[in-house]
Amino acid sequence: MSAALPAPVPSVLELAPVLPVVVVEDAADAVPLARALVAGGLPAVEVTLRTPAALEAIGAIDAGVPGAVVGAGTVLTPGQAADAVAAGARFLVSPGWTDALLGAMRGAGVPFLPGVSTATEVVALLERGVREMKFFPAQAAGGTAYLRSLAGPLPQARFCPTGGIGPDNAVDYLALPNVACVGGSWMLPPDAVAARDWGRVERLAREAARLGGGGRG
Repeated sequence: MSAALPAPVPSVLELAPVLPVVVVEDAADAVPLARALVAGGLPAVEVTLRTPAALEAIGAIDAGVPGAVVGAGTVLTPGQAADAVAAGARFLVSPGWTDALLGAMRGAGVPFLPGVSTATEVVALLERGVREMKFFPAQAAGGTAYLRSLAGPLPQARFCPTGGIGPDNAVDYLALPNVACVGGSWMLPPDAVAARDWGRVERLAREAARLGGGGRG
């Protein structure tokens, strides 16, 4: 009898208040790193397609970490979207979008977060039936003040802000009515990853998971 397929992910935004953004240099680190994040209460793991090890890491996490929902970030082309899903990605995230990329992500059969940084881009996605988006680069693009301004005229849009977000400002974002989660990598300090200090990663993940409180929109 074949193994059961993983349950579909209804929405990336509902998995946890914080979406860890992970750059994997060595695929051997993928499973213990993801286990630490999941143990700390962050089940969604966005592996960015910035390194040669990324696709292998996605496959390893999908196969080897029960409870993890692994996705691919920095998806820039239709080909990358297809390759990521073939490797085991259960959601896709892009820093921006074009109609070709949006079509590929929509056709991949998994949830996706196309990136936006302006009201025009948000309206264009709403026009195409997309209501869940990544806001990037969050701090540089106007931060909480900009997102708060979008909530009035565009209340149907919901965001995962990423870029310049850490433990000191994540709560401010999560308090906004149109923000469901935030993305960041502060729970993965480079020195901890280099030292394979997965206990520290788990502790930081647990602290991040507590940031949601009642502020998720």
